[in-house]
Amino acid sequence: MQLKYSLDDLRLFWLVAQAGSFRAAAEQLAMPPSTLSRRINALEQSLGLRLLHRDAHRISLTGTGQQYLARCGPLFHELQDIAGDMQADKQQPVGLIRLTAPANTMHRWLAAALQQFQLMHPKIELDIRLSNWVLDVGEHAIDLAIRVGEPKLQGWIARPLTLVQSVLCASSCQSHWRQITHPAELVDYPLVISNPVRQWRLTHQGSGELFEYRPQGNIRLAVDDLNSAQQAIEAGIGIGYLPQRVVEEQISRGLLLPVAPDWRGPLRHTYLLYRDRDNQPLRLRLLIEHLLAVAPPEY
Repeated sequence: MQLKYSLDDLRLFWLVAQAGSFRAAAEQLAMPPSTLSRRINALEQSLGLRLLHRDAHRISLTGTGQQYLARCGPLFHELQDIAGDMQADKQQPVGLIRLTAPANTMHRWLAAALQQFQLMHPKIELDIRLSNWVLDVGEHAIDLAIRVGEPKLQGWIARPLTLVQSVLCASSCQSHWRQITHPAELVDYPLVISNPVRQWRLTHQGSGELFEYRPQGNIRLAVDDLNSAQQAIEAGIGIGYLPQRVVEEQISRGLLLPVAPDWRGPLRHTYLLYRDRDNQPLRLRLLIEHLLAVAPPEY
């Protein structure tokens, strides 16, 4: 059934009934009483029903007006509550944020940053989806995403967060693999792959020569967790291509050794992605500012 009246006019009727007079309601609305009276008259004409009795000093509800007030009152109270909640989103650090990030980012620095944030803002809840693969942000209603490499989400704002550089490495128990000087030689050795990185891009630090190697045929292990890949490399399963910050401690302790050390992966940005710069809930804006402030230069 098509309505012949404005719901906003019905709301005005509700406000007049709540206030008890046109003048009091008009003051709340910052509207001339004559305009408010005309709007209520138009509503009554559209309904073909009298809602209010008027005299010189006061108003009273007709029987029909009482019925309408009883039915529409809870609706407008609920709408007021909803509007209040939405305003709280803008002004108070409360509510839920859905975040997705690579698992290694979480283990390396993000977990501590998020714990610090939640201790600062105890009324903010986090729902975190860890995945090294590209998660469907629409399907999972994601508010904030952390992605390594150039972002491909159209319509999302991308802020550089930190840098990642990968290196070739192997177990110190496979010291004879140190003889490799060019990544083209990797075709003759067993490899450990950390998904989803299936193409190893390398640059010679002296000459600037670029080389891309796509492992195939000699993959001993493919896993989408950097810690598992690192442990397999350390055990001597194969040569790997991992972020320098992930393996530098093991290299310094002599557990891993660099392979073809003159070749390194390009510096890649990790990005913070979100949809809207201006109309953000306060909780999301605070988290974005916090992560930009505490993210390490490299990881």
